[in-house]
Amino acid sequence: MTQHGRVVPPAEPAPPEVDINVPHSARIYDYWLGGKDNFAVDRAVAEAMITAIPGMRRMAGENRKFVHRAARDLVAREGIRQFLDIGTGIPTRPNLHEIAQRIDPRTRVVYVDNDPIVLVHARALMISTEEGRSEYISADLRRPRSILTDELLAATLDLTSPVGLTLIAILMLLADADDPWALVAELRDAMPSGSVLALTHPTADFNPAQVHQAVATATGAGMTLVARTQSEIRRFFGDWEMLEPGLVPVSAWRPDQPAEDPQAAYYWAGVARKP
Repeated sequence: MTQHGRVVPPAEPAPPEVDINVPHSARIYDYWLGGKDNFAVDRAVAEAMITAIPGMRRMAGENRKFVHRAARDLVAREGIRQFLDIGTGIPTRPNLHEIAQRIDPRTRVVYVDNDPIVLVHARALMISTEEGRSEYISADLRRPRSILTDELLAATLDLTSPVGLTLIAILMLLADADDPWALVAELRDAMPSGSVLALTHPTADFNPAQVHQAVATATGAGMTLVARTQSEIRRFFGDWEMLEPGLVPVSAWRPDQPAEDPQAAYYWAGVARKP
């Protein structure tokens, strides 16, 4: 199969618990990044959203670049040695733990998602260094307590030492009625002093017409997709102290090279530290 101008091996059969007739955000994102773990229904929605936002693939790529930069800087500059990554998605190399463990092989990472396809690939691809550890929990962000009390998390992370909590392009899948601010606050409250929260979130602040069309496309396919304003996204950080450069367009967060147009990717991104 040819996808985005390159040959991609055919996907393996879906696990029996996966409904290939219902689109899923992780598989749509995988398609935008050029992956093979998606189905016709995912590709149809993904292409419709590209019609709405022609730069959608670039936006997905900018989110991945943010993960790489944040993981690198949080280990090298902020002293973080353990991560809790919620809403992991289908693994895309390099993964967060690979970036972090290049700097300190002792880094530990717990990934969390609730898609059976993510589970299959996480077990196969998220291989840790011998000095560190990489684990996967099948759980839902809507139930933070189930994540925080998981035995595997307790065996992997030390919640008395700073943790890097990462929520990358996941809060957009929660409606306001789910009160995502309260869910994130519960996670923040469980983190010790010195922990950091890194997140990205789509917004209509930069191009309302395109984003509203994309949201309508997702909604029409039975999915939840919420674009939020900068002030709404800032609330997810609570009273934690924003690290430089603050809550900025995703391409402008500590870029390796300045972006020509940071607002070309319709996401806000930021990192904050718990006092």
